[in-house]
Amino acid sequence: MSDAAKQPERKKDSFFGNLIFNIAIPVVIMSYLSKEEYLGPMWSVVVALSFPLCYGLYDFTKSQKVNFFSILGVISVLLTGGIALLKLPAEYMAIKEASIPLLIGIAVLVSQFTQKPLVKVLVLNDQIINWPKLNEALAQKNQMAVFDKKIQVSSYIVASSFFLSSTLNYLLAKWILVSEPGTTAYTEELGRMTAYSYPVIVIPSMVLLIGALIYLFKQISKCTGEPIDNFLYQ
Repeated sequence: MSDAAKQPERKKDSFFGNLIFNIAIPVVIMSYLSKEEYLGPMWSVVVALSFPLCYGLYDFTKSQKVNFFSILGVISVLLTGGIALLKLPAEYMAIKEASIPLLIGIAVLVSQFTQKPLVKVLVLNDQIINWPKLNEALAQKNQMAVFDKKIQVSSYIVASSFFLSSTLNYLLAKWILVSEPGTTAYTEELGRMTAYSYPVIVIPSMVLLIGALIYLFKQISKCTGEPIDNFLYQ
């Protein structure tokens, strides 16, 4: 099988793997197995969070790549488990939920002043764009500096998506987590929060990320005078 055929298959596997192990299974366990006659509130959290943790480690061993965002995901899972097991107030969980996307958004803004802005990793990565060919076309048109400014604009769009996610994470946690930590009701609320996080948080953030991608595609065509298809990996 060619590399081109393997890549879409890999992305499809990763998408469904993330959906099943990071959301579906933890939600089911925390929602339906947290009663005392089953796993109980504490053990249901441990078992539920072991699935995204083990899947993250499996994905790493399969890809053999250290991914900054995967590391953040593992840290997030460990923090969620630690806060729940220590029975800390729900405010800590809300702050945790908000802090990770907030830190990513800040990192996106700060990375504008480095040689490799994070927007090139999140939106225009080298699995999508043929960067050598694009850089050559930009250099020929003397548009490198102009395109760098467009990258900065897209960085603000991408950063805003994470700031939006941070705000929605905090509000969602404050709205759902109202029971006493360590109780069955609290664990069920954790499951509900995980289930709601996808439509409430991921979808609005993805809209902004797609907006940033469309903006950059248009700017590539404008700066090079060529259709975007010329720079996309087929």
